[in-house]
Amino acid sequence: MKMTDMSFVYNAVLTGVGATLVMDIWALLLRYLFKISSLDMRIVGRWIAGMARGQFFHAHIGQARAVKGEGFIGWGAHYLIGILFAGAFLWGVRSDWIKDPAVLPAILFGIITVLFPFCLMQPAFGFGIAAARTPAPNIARLKSLVSHTVFGGGLYLSGWALAQGGGAF
Repeated sequence: MKMTDMSFVYNAVLTGVGATLVMDIWALLLRYLFKISSLDMRIVGRWIAGMARGQFFHAHIGQARAVKGEGFIGWGAHYLIGILFAGAFLWGVRSDWIKDPAVLPAILFGIITVLFPFCLMQPAFGFGIAAARTPAPNIARLKSLVSHTVFGGGLYLSGWALAQGGGAF
């Protein structure tokens, strides 16, 4: 059974928000249990606000001028990206995945999404491809890879929750 346009949007939004929330809960656990920090969403907001002024790349985003509302912009973008990734995932998997989710495609897709920070965001922030210009590139890479794998797990858990609750269309 094919999803209608509105059911696709509904499922993408709920799955994307859920998967992003799982990723954020993971980041909170890392911070509070192990003192491992994650990406500050204000940096994402600063980058996006810079794009509005025509600046897409930074020598080092941390040294760029702070922007009013950058935290709100960054968090909003973070969740919007999660929704867009979920939409891309749902578009690419079998049409009934949302009613009968399988974990492997979700995890693999989450791993693939690490290409977005490695090849676009980190270079644009001035961190180099796959964080090559950071003080500990392999640790940054591992944190990104694990976080995006957790996002994939969140896709699965969100799809599973929707299917269990009868909310998937």
